[in-house]
Amino acid sequence: MNILSDKYTTVKPEDVTIWFKAAPVTAFPKDGGACVKYKDLQIAVFNFKRLNTWYACQNLSPEKQEMVLSRGMIGDHKGIPMVACPLHKKIFSLENGENLNGDLEAIATYPVKIENDFVYVGFSE
Repeated sequence: MNILSDKYTTVKPEDVTIWFKAAPVTAFPKDGGACVKYKDLQIAVFNFKRLNTWYACQNLSPEKQEMVLSRGMIGDHKGIPMVACPLHKKIFSLENGENLNGDLEAIATYPVKIENDFVYVGFSE
């Protein structure tokens, strides 16, 4: 069985070999997310303005296998920055992808950097 989520793998900052120039910072809502495409992957990128931090994760909801996480609400769960899936309200850590209110598999997360007002997402391929 070919599950879409098998294509998504967490990338740690030290493993980045490619910084993908995703979009200008102005393309992302403050305290919200937007989806970018990298090859055949959809990546949710979040401008967590309240924390002055950027996060990226797979856009794929692991439960419903739908591309919706970029439209999820971001917030705080016991001090952990998180995104809530708009379909089923499962919440995932934006730091390590862990499912914080259930037993779903973790989602993939990716490093983000900002240079010259552009958002870059790190990949290791």
